[in-house]
Parts: sequence; structure tokens; C-alpha cells
Amino acid sequence: MNARTLRLLAIENVLRREAIRSQDDLQKALKDKGFEVTQATLSRDVRQLKIVKSHDDEGRYVYMLPDAVMLPDTRQSAALHDRPTVEFSGELAVIKTRPGYAMGIASDIDEHSPREILGTIAGDDTILVIPREGFTRMQVGDALERFLI
Repeated sequence: MNARTLRLLAIENVLRREAIRSQDDLQKALKDKGFEVTQATLSRDVRQLKIVKSHDDEGRYVYMLPDAVMLPDTRQSAALHDRPTVEFSGELAVIKTRPGYAMGIASDIDEHSPREILGTIAGDDTILVIPREGFTRMQVGDALERFLI
């Protein structure tokens, strides 16, 4: 995956997990996840993802993805049914999938063994991806892309 795709996935993950009330809050959340982004780039990303401001359960405005606005009660499950999501912690990647899919995807990753990936550990809907030393997040993301589309 290229840097832009990883950043867009990170934005989706942040919006599904946190109450983001402004682009400044979103920019800070992305920085905490290792993504340095300008306000102009973030504005373009917000437009591309069709992010809207909507009322949360407490009546305050928050940024939401279009599927979250249409299906507020199933926001997390709808996200997982669309496609796997990837989030990094340090150099480790965590992939969230639909329930029951993680072991199959992890098996494919291990079987086809990209040089960037040392191995995986899978549960029901979560995969821990352990990269080999010397590879960047971008390189690991690019290696994982073919398994997650």
C-alpha cells in the first residue's frame, strides 16, 4: 500500500474508534499514529472519504464516515464487513477482519511469505503481522496490500 492509502485507512480507523470534533483533532490523532500531514492534505482526504460532521449520541458534532451516519448502531461491524483494516504500533501491524476470516488471511500471508513479513499470529478477527527487521511501515503495507483487497 502506498503512503496515501495507509493514511486514508488510518483516518477511517481513527474515526471509527474516537470522537473527533475538528480537523485539528484528527491531525493530532494521525500524528500519534505516525502520520505527519498538512492541513491542506487532510482537507483533501476528508473530501475524498466523504467525511461529514454529524451529531453524536450526546448531541455534539463529530466527524463521521458516510457508512457511520447511515448505520449509527452498527458502525464498527459495518466497517469490518467492508474490508480489513490495518493499524501499526511501532513496526508491528494489526489487521482487523470480519469474524472468522483472520486465520485464512494469515495463512495466505504466511504461505506466500513476502520478504518483508517474518510471520503472523491470527485469532478469529485479528492478525498480528511481524515484519522482518529493516523494512518500513510503507514497505510492509505494500507487501500486505495484495492480501487485503
